Amino acid sequence: MKRSSIMENVPRSIVMLSVAALCFFALPQVVHGESRFFVEGTVYCDTCRAQFITKISEYIEGARVRLECRDREGGSLTYSIEGETNANGLYSLPVDGDREDQICEVVLVKSNKPGCEEIDNSAFVRKGARVSITANNGLASPVRLANPLGFLKDKPLPECDKVLKELGLVPSELM
Repeated sequence: MKRSSIMENVPRSIVMLSVAALCFFALPQVVHGESRFFVEGTVYCDTCRAQFITKISEYIEGARVRLECRDREGGSLTYSIEGETNANGLYSLPVDGDREDQICEVVLVKSNKPGCEEIDNSAFVRKGARVSITANNGLASPVRLANPLGFLKDKPLPECDKVLKELGLVPSELM
């Protein structure tokens, strides 16, 4: 009579899933010495000056952004790196080291899109997109996503009234 091992009775998919889980949980231990993260986001032209993305917003190629990390106590700059958006308005900024005890934010630097170069400096608008850059936040991926950032168009496009009305907004309240 042939003896069967326990492994012969376990479906192969469960074995593979178990091995994958072990590798996944071991990964933070391997990376813990020197963490590397990537802060990613998009930059757009706010064609309606609405301070959010609409269906007629345009992503900006070649826009410059800067990631700044500061001490929570005192606010001194601890890390800074600039990057540029690709043809789809996307940027990816590499960050070495865990920044758990710092406040990190991506800010707009410069747009190369004529007619869409203004940075909104009104008091009620946040100046950048905050990002948590730490391995201690429950995220397994090294990618940290920042909220979209937009430059304001000099004058809203003519179709903005229609777009904003579709969203249930009165255009004059936004401008």
